Amino acid sequence: MSRTRKTHRSGVTLGLLQHACGADPAENLATCLAAAERAAKDGAQILCTQELFRSQYFCQNEDHAHFGLAETIPGPSTEAFQKLARRRGVVIVASLFERRAPGLYHNTAVIIDADGTLLGRYRKMHIPDDPLFYEKFYFTPGDLGFRAWNTRFGRIGVLICWDQWYPEAARLTALQGAEILFYPTAIGWHPSEKAEYGARHHLAWETIQRSHAVANGCFVAAVNRIGLEQPIGGDGLEFWGQSFVSGTSGELLAKASVNKPENLLVEVELAKSETTRTHWPFLRDRRIDAYGDITRRFID
Repeated sequence: MSRTRKTHRSGVTLGLLQHACGADPAENLATCLAAAERAAKDGAQILCTQELFRSQYFCQNEDHAHFGLAETIPGPSTEAFQKLARRRGVVIVASLFERRAPGLYHNTAVIIDADGTLLGRYRKMHIPDDPLFYEKFYFTPGDLGFRAWNTRFGRIGVLICWDQWYPEAARLTALQGAEILFYPTAIGWHPSEKAEYGARHHLAWETIQRSHAVANGCFVAAVNRIGLEQPIGGDGLEFWGQSFVSGTSGELLAKASVNKPENLLVEVELAKSETTRTHWPFLRDRRIDAYGDITRRFID
């Protein structure tokens, strides 16, 4: 299903593709491509997948067999999305498990313009290592830095999941002129902790990203998966869905459901970014002469 929330008479329509993931990578790709087709047909102009949509979230355990899920870029998934982008005239952000070289893998998003051109890629910079999120076993930290790209429908920046907790990542991307920050995501509850911490954890996740919109005067789009994924011998992760788009003042423009697959279509007016940045001149008043210590690990 697709649900559209229009915020202005004219603008750019974002399409957030939220769904569950099964065990078969080919089926997951087909599911995501079908969702993208529906979103484009319904008017979406910039589409974004959830993080690592081609598989279940394999980072719940450390297993060398999972490296077989990775693919090259360009590769089959990239080519499939390029073909769709060209045919439908849409921009696509797609999150992939990149096989760069033997023993060298990244958590990567590709940015494809509306003519099918592969504009570039972003490699996840912040790599977590927490219970059931053992990403350091699989992913080399990104080495391309923070970037923004001009697309047919606006200048966008892309960050991935754990990056969303870091204001530095959002700031450095926004300083390159990004009008929209996209965050492909795979985050959920530990079932045993949900009753006690679930609401608090979700609120923190949403709040920090909406704060990036406020601090940088840009739109933020976070795309999360749904469903309970259980590796053998574990309780698994219950992904909390609730993909959302925040306006340039941090206002919540639209949010998807907790447990339903859906395309969340949201129309945004990119001119509001310049208006917000003019009226709330955080970028103007930054004291860049006083921020040198930000590059230190800790100030003793």
